[in-house]
Amino acid sequence: MTVRRRLVVVRHAKSAWDDEALADHDRPLAPRGVRALDRMRAHVDGLELPALVVLCSTARRAVATFDGIRGALPDDAVVERDRSIYAADAATLLGRIRMIGDEFASAMIVGHNPALQDLVVDLVGSGDAEARRRIAGKLPTGAIVNMSFEGHWRDLAPGSCSLDDLFTPR
Repeated sequence: MTVRRRLVVVRHAKSAWDDEALADHDRPLAPRGVRALDRMRAHVDGLELPALVVLCSTARRAVATFDGIRGALPDDAVVERDRSIYAADAATLLGRIRMIGDEFASAMIVGHNPALQDLVVDLVGSGDAEARRRIAGKLPTGAIVNMSFEGHWRDLAPGSCSLDDLFTPR
C-alpha cells in the first residue's frame, strides 16, 4: 500500500538586521516578522498534519518562527532542533528528509533560503503552475509551502512532489 506523505516547508519570518554586532545565527525576528506569525499560525492550523515530525534550524529567527506557529500543530508532533539546517544546501536538506522514519506521515522543515527555495523547486514536479513560477522567482520570508508525494521518505526525489498550497503572509 502506497502512503501519501505531506512535506511542509516554512521559511522563517522576517528577521531584524538592527544589531550588526549579532552573529547571523542569533538575529531575532523583526517586528514585521512577529506580526506575520498570527497569519502563519492560522494557515498552519488549516493543514492536516497527522504523525508529524518537525525539523527546525537552531537559528534564533527560525526557532521564534516555529514557536509562533507551534500552537497550530498536533500536541504529539516530534520536534528536532538541528543546527545543520542553518547552513545546509538543498541536497543536504533532501538527505536529512530522506532519513525520516516511515512512521511519520507528515514532516515540516523550518529554515532558510536559498536552501529551502532550491529544495522546493527541485522537489515539485506538479501542481499550481502560477505558484510554482512564484516560488522559482522568490520564496519570501514567512512563506509556507505545502507539498505531497506518494511513497517512503527515503524515496523522495526531484520532481516527485505535488505543490498543494503556497502561503505568504503579505
